[in-house]
Amino acid sequence: MLPLLSLTLLAVSAVAHASSFPFHFESRDETPTTTTPATVDMVAAAWFAGWHANSEPGFPVANVSWDKYTHVTYSFAVTTPDINTLSLADSAPDVLPTFVSTAKQHGVKALVSLGGWTGSLYFSSNVATAENRTAFVKTVVKLATDNNLDGLDFDWEYPGSQGIGCNVISPQDTDNFLSFLQELRQDPVGKSLILTAATSVKPWKGADGQPLTDVSAFANIFDYIAVMNYDVSGAWLDYVGPNAPLNDTCAPSANQQGSAVAAVKAWTAAGMPSHKIVLGVPAYGHSFTVVADEALDCTSDDDLIASFPPFEKAQQPKGDAWDGDGGLDQCGVQQGPGGTFNFWGMVANGFLNENGTAAAGIDYRFDECSQTPYVYNEEKQIMISYDDAQSFAAKGKFIASENLRGFAMWEAGGDYQDILLNSIRAASGFQDDDGGDC
Repeated sequence: MLPLLSLTLLAVSAVAHASSFPFHFESRDETPTTTTPATVDMVAAAWFAGWHANSEPGFPVANVSWDKYTHVTYSFAVTTPDINTLSLADSAPDVLPTFVSTAKQHGVKALVSLGGWTGSLYFSSNVATAENRTAFVKTVVKLATDNNLDGLDFDWEYPGSQGIGCNVISPQDTDNFLSFLQELRQDPVGKSLILTAATSVKPWKGADGQPLTDVSAFANIFDYIAVMNYDVSGAWLDYVGPNAPLNDTCAPSANQQGSAVAAVKAWTAAGMPSHKIVLGVPAYGHSFTVVADEALDCTSDDDLIASFPPFEKAQQPKGDAWDGDGGLDQCGVQQGPGGTFNFWGMVANGFLNENGTAAAGIDYRFDECSQTPYVYNEEKQIMISYDDAQSFAAKGKFIASENLRGFAMWEAGGDYQDILLNSIRAASGFQDDDGGDC
């Protein structure tokens, strides 16, 4: 969930908004009969990063635009070697009660996310045996009841494969995960919780190491899944690509790393109903050092930003004020700065104007293939692949056209004056302050 290259902030410290309309989650295997989404049960969600509540600059609970969300998920309760314990130690646990009470005051569903990029180390062992699964059910139910939660979000990164690099893993992870969830649904408390999952762009791996071709059993359990269509490209590649492409079928085959279009196609083909899919969208971008000769297309009269330019791997720019300097991650590996710029950070650092458009002296290109923008500061040789109002509108239209359940943004604090949030709400069918349904 956490942007892959912004993890150094959390890694070092851890070495560690909505409307009052009714929800209809009771019929868990109901298949929509309409071709367009009904806004009455759509999801407008975001994750709330607890550790940013008290940071500087901070994003406290009071700053959430509660009236524009249906669900907000507190992040993260991380797995530990003790099957009876989930830890919120690095996510401001003292803020959680205020988060839950404020959400409920606004008619918003309050969830807690379990795991995350740095917090999924022990999911596999926690669900590895029948005995462990029963104990872990009690652990997550206790978290929900003790904190008066409406639901739980499972952000296991990732079943059957390594995430950060030192997770406990097993070929049976996905099968064991399903067995655990089925037992959770049989629990007197668990049966009434909203259960969601933050997923990879492809279905989870099965015992054979390949993406599942049948996820219908998961569809019967989850109220919805949020497909994390971000961190598709980043510093782990050899070129600057789109962070969160809507589509990539028009890109050169070597640059097709995944997209919202491909993700929805894969999950629905495997049996996840489209109206149980929420599109994960990012309020941040990744930065790269790119020399001017590579960054700008000299064949264009307008000096447009080049497509898929190479970058200087040894010169990772530091991101905004929330980006860390680096340090040892949870696996004991030295990491440099993440290079992540939140949308507000792009404004604060002069890449964008306050209305979200490119600032004077900043080169801008909107890539029609991925439907995402890039900016480039030639003086500092910094390029950022990110999302803006135009790309969020494109994603919102995709949500509406594909009958998806809605959107979930990482993270609520990343936006600036709700520019992104307002754009995707309007495009996906939500109505604001005008007497509309939402």
